[in-house]
Amino acid sequence: MAKLTKAQREWKPDTPKKPRSTRLMFASVVLLLEAFVALFLGLALFGLKDKDATYLIAAGVLAVLMILACGVIRKPWGPAFGWILQLALIAGGFWEPSMFVVGVLFAVAWWYALYAGARIDRENASRARTQAAWDAAHRDEATGPEVAGTEVPVTKAPGPEVPGTEVPGTKAPGPEVPGTEAGGTSGGSPSAQAK
Repeated sequence: MAKLTKAQREWKPDTPKKPRSTRLMFASVVLLLEAFVALFLGLALFGLKDKDATYLIAAGVLAVLMILACGVIRKPWGPAFGWILQLALIAGGFWEPSMFVVGVLFAVAWWYALYAGARIDRENASRARTQAAWDAAHRDEATGPEVAGTEVPVTKAPGPEVPGTEVPGTKAPGPEVPGTEAGGTSGGSPSAQAK
C-alpha cells in the first residue's frame, strides 16, 4: 500500500480545503512562459551570433532561475525576486532588440498576475468568511428536520388515492378540479363532466 502524505494523515471529515492562491498560480504561469522565452532566446542568439555557447548558458541559467522562482513566490521576497528576473529578461534586448518589447510585455503580465491575483485572493477570502458565517448561523437548517428532532406533517395530494404515494409536506398547486378528489368519480375532463 502507498504511503499516505501528511495532509492525508491529518484529514478528518468536514475539514475545509486549503484555499489555493490565485496570485501564486498566475505568477507561476507567467514565470514558466518566460522560462520558455528565455530558452528560445538563447537558441536564437546561439544560431545568429557565430555559435557562441555563452548565450545558451546565460539563457539556461535565466530559465532555471525563473522555474525556481515559482517555488519562492509565496515568500515575502518572492515577488521582488520575480521583478529582478523581469529586468534580466528585458536586458536580453541588448543582445536582441526585439526582446525589449517582449520583456516589457512580460513585465506587464507579471504586474497583472500579482495585482489581479491578489485582488481575486482577497475576494475569495471575503467570500469564504461570509459563507462560514452563514453556515454557522444556519447550522440547524442545513442538518434537516429529521436530525433536528422536528417532524414534517404529511398532507395528501389531490387526486385518486394510491397506497404508498404520500409525499411529506407537499400539495399540488392550483384549484381543485371537481370529480378528481379521492373517492369521487372520474368522468374525464371538467368540460365533459359539465355536459
